[in-house]
Amino acid sequence: MHNFLPIAYFENQFIEFENAKISVATHALHYGTAAFGGLRGIPDSQNPNQILLFRLDRHCKRLSQSAKFLNYEISTDKIQQIIVDFVKKNRPTVSFYIRPLVYSSGLGIAPRLHNIEKDFLVYGLEMGDYLSPGGISCRISSWYRQEDRSFPLRGKITGAYITSALAKTEAVESGFDEAILMNSQGKVCEATGMNIFIVRNGQLITPGYDQDILEGITRDSILTIAKDMGIPVVERPVDKSELFIADEVFLSGTAAKITPVKRIESFELPQERPITDKLKEKLTAIVENKDPDYKEWVYIIPLD
Repeated sequence: MHNFLPIAYFENQFIEFENAKISVATHALHYGTAAFGGLRGIPDSQNPNQILLFRLDRHCKRLSQSAKFLNYEISTDKIQQIIVDFVKKNRPTVSFYIRPLVYSSGLGIAPRLHNIEKDFLVYGLEMGDYLSPGGISCRISSWYRQEDRSFPLRGKITGAYITSALAKTEAVESGFDEAILMNSQGKVCEATGMNIFIVRNGQLITPGYDQDILEGITRDSILTIAKDMGIPVVERPVDKSELFIADEVFLSGTAAKITPVKRIESFELPQERPITDKLKEKLTAIVENKDPDYKEWVYIIPLD
């Protein structure tokens, strides 16, 4: 069972998590008319009276943009202030995950975005490693990622994640930890909730935005860090066969952080992962506010 944080933000107020409930007729429940965000927080190891959030501004901006696809206007500033207040009220003492959600809260039955109430909520839970930090196995999913021409992939719309759920279950039930989705052109796209990177001949390679990927914030951070470290970075289409002969493969995301891939289908990948290890060590230092060059990425919340 998850250890949920005791306080949630629900219907414009902070209440006990167990009392934050929606109607069975809620529109978003039936039609996937919601958008979510997700960000990690950790107690500051250097100051127990502070909480650190990684790239809070970018997470809030993305959720505000996602809400526009739902015909809902909610500002980045409002989302950020509610999240900050949420953290202060919960005062978490271990690593945790925050889930903000904008959703169609009306009880209408027709699938639509106009003339229906919208709302915003936030809850959280304690979270350690989402995937094994030592490495995972992946299969190529039989399910394909949606196309932007039929789904607004620049937003984290809840309805899109049925594909992720199908692919994840297919992978786990066939003996793997995670699934890799291809796009409609047959190119590598992403995992069920993470972006994907490969390393070949010293280059860090990842599918670009034109490959129907989610605009991942951790992905963006890794690209910036890699360039700053002098690692050659290429954003381009990636073929399935490249996965099997890559020098390194890893997944990235808020929950997954940087998770190495040790096997794809029946292909074992090299155990030495020098670039993955360097990036993981650097990202960890940044998230823990131990790297002065990236302090602007860390939002500090004082608990006093």
